[in-house]
Parts: sequence; C-alpha cells; structure tokens
Amino acid sequence: MSPPSSNALPATPFFGWRVTWAAFTVAVFGWGVGFYGPPVFLLAVHESRGWPIWLVSSAITSHFLLGAFTVANLPALHRRFGVAAVTQAGGILSLAGMLGWALAPAPWQLFLATAVSGAGWAMTGAAAINAMVSPWFVRRRPAALSTAYNGASVGGIILSPLWVIAIGALGFPWAVALVGSVMAVTLWWLAGRYFSATPAALGQSPDGDAAGAVAARPASRHAPLPGRAMWTNRRFLTLVAGTSLGLFAQIGLIAHLFSLMAGPMGPRLAGLAAGLATACAILGRTGMGWLLTPTADRRIASAANYGLQVVGSLVLLASGGSDVVLLLLGVALFGLGLGNSTSLPPLIAQQDFSAADTARAVALSTACGQAAYAFAPAAFGAMRDLFANTDVFFLTAATVQVLAALAMLAGRQPSR
Repeated sequence: MSPPSSNALPATPFFGWRVTWAAFTVAVFGWGVGFYGPPVFLLAVHESRGWPIWLVSSAITSHFLLGAFTVANLPALHRRFGVAAVTQAGGILSLAGMLGWALAPAPWQLFLATAVSGAGWAMTGAAAINAMVSPWFVRRRPAALSTAYNGASVGGIILSPLWVIAIGALGFPWAVALVGSVMAVTLWWLAGRYFSATPAALGQSPDGDAAGAVAARPASRHAPLPGRAMWTNRRFLTLVAGTSLGLFAQIGLIAHLFSLMAGPMGPRLAGLAAGLATACAILGRTGMGWLLTPTADRRIASAANYGLQVVGSLVLLASGGSDVVLLLLGVALFGLGLGNSTSLPPLIAQQDFSAADTARAVALSTACGQAAYAFAPAAFGAMRDLFANTDVFFLTAATVQVLAALAMLAGRQPSR
C-alpha cells in the first residue's frame, strides 16, 4: 500500500473560520460599546448630570484620541501578553470605563474614564480584529476579514437601539453594568477558547492548506522597515493619509446624517435610512472581501471605494437636503463604501509590507485614522453652524474623499 500523500487534508477541521466567527463576535461588542456607545452616552450624561453638551462631546473626542495611543502600541502588547490576554483585558477595561462614564461625579473623573474606555475600545477594534484573524489566512484573508469586520455593522444594528432601551428601562449605571458584564464575560471565554492557539500549535497551515503549501507561497518582496523607517516610507505615509482622510469624511458625515435627514423625512424614516446605510455597508464589505483576488491591486480597490462614496456625497448634495429619493440613493451609495474603509487598509498593508511589518503598519495606520476622525463630528458640526445650507457640508465630504483616493493611488508600486 502506498504511503499517504503529503497533500492529504488535515485530520481535524480547519480552525481558522472558527477564529473568524469569534472575532466577528468581538467586533459586535467592540463597535457596539466602544464606537456606537459614546454618542448614546452623550445624552445620558448630559441629562443625568446637567453638564453642557460641548463638555460631554469633548469626552467622546478624548475617548477616541486616548484609545489611539493604545492602538499604536497594540502589536507590542500582543507580543508581550498574547492576543487572548489582551482581548480579555479589553473586555474588562470596556466595562470599567463605561462604569466611569455612568458614575463619574465630576468632569475630571469623566475624562479619566475615557482613558480606560478608550483602551478597551482599542483592544477590541479594527487592529485587534486583524491580529486575531490574520495568522490563519493569507490567500483568503480578504474574505475572512470582511466576515469578521461585519460584526462592527451588526454591533451598530443591535447595540445602538439596545443602549437606548436599556438606559430608559434600567437607568444609565445599571444598563452599563448589564451590557458591560455580558461583554466582559463573553470576550473572556472567546479569547481563551479561540485566540490562544496558533495554526502551528494545531498542526495546521493558513487558509486550511495541506502541509507544505506555505513553502510554495512567494516570499514578500518588501524589505523590513525597522524602527522609524516606516515613518519615512511612501507606501506607509500614503496608507495613513488615505485612511485618515477617508475616515474623517465618513465619520463626519455619518455623525450628522440622521439629524440632516430627520427634517425632510421625519425621525422614523430617517432611522430606517440610517439602517439602510448599515445594511449597504455589510453588503459592500462582504462583496469586496469575497470578490477581491489575492493578486488584485488593493489600492485601486480602495480608491474605487472612495470614488463610490464621492458619488454618494454628490447625490446627497444634489438632493438639496430635501429630495427624499435622492437622499436615500445617496445614503445607499455612501453606505456601500462604509465597511470597506475598515477592512481594506489591513489588506493593503498585507500587500505592501513584509509579513513582519504588517501588524505594525495596520496598528499605526488605524491609530492615525482614529486620531483624525475623533475631530470629524466637531469639524462638520462647525460647517453646519457657519453655512445656512448643506451644500458646503456634502461638497467638503466629497472633496476629502477624492483626496483619500488620490493618496491611496499615490502609494502604488511601479509593478505588482
């Protein structure tokens, strides 16, 4: 009898997709609490303490800014403590930080709480999801990451209204204690069960390939960028610029879109339109993830994604802020690109940097993008106050997205 082939399928099912769905669940909580939670907390803190809106809004900016520092250092934390332990800490810090939001008796204590909640968000956000999923996939990483990042959109769909209901029924502190405890316990179990193992420890290869397939993959053609060399690299600087500009435009527009649509549509239809944007984000991210080939130029895909959002912004501009049909069309087009703003930058980093530098490039570009979008709601709000109509608002969003697309294209290599 002939010996078994070296290309035989693994004896155990590929574990990577289980990791992906665990990361999906982390994203549901991470975005549902760390990203979509603070805007809901703004009203709760304002009503319970009587503090001015500008003060609580500044706390939201602080939450994202301080979280960006943790994101930048996330690869070092993962190397020292492991992805599982850092994820478990993220769940606990999110709970502790949210309790600080709910219980802080003085403004300085609220801002202290934002450092804790921001760290929890960083440990369960975009760079963290990439670190969970990437070791398990190379060729199929676009599909895996798009699946995991869809948890972000689901988190907004589920937890945004859940926060409002829970705070109304239980009060702010008890709502935070309930949701935060469920998050901490769930992430603790998921991390210990799914994020402790590596492909090598289970005798598996990335993508579920047969043993020896990894050796057949071409080595990266990019030299490592140690120390500060990354900050002088054109590929990295254009990735940071494109990501930061794109997120600035997206967060700035989305933060005000509901209030802009509530006038011509009414609050109920405006809420449905916001849900349409989220549904389109899932559709756009899933389609891009499963259709993007391993050899496709991901910077062109990113530029095209921003181009689609430019069209959406211009349709919103053409609506005059009152044409309901054009408003819905603009929201749908804009929404199709929302999800890819999170999932494409890690895929560009995979293509543009050595394997040793990819995680650091993702973390640093994510941190810069987060620092940029922390100021976006205030900047776009100032435009609404300064100008009587919405033309400048939507035109600015379109212009910034054009700049984001150009930045992505400027970092393309002479030959893929």
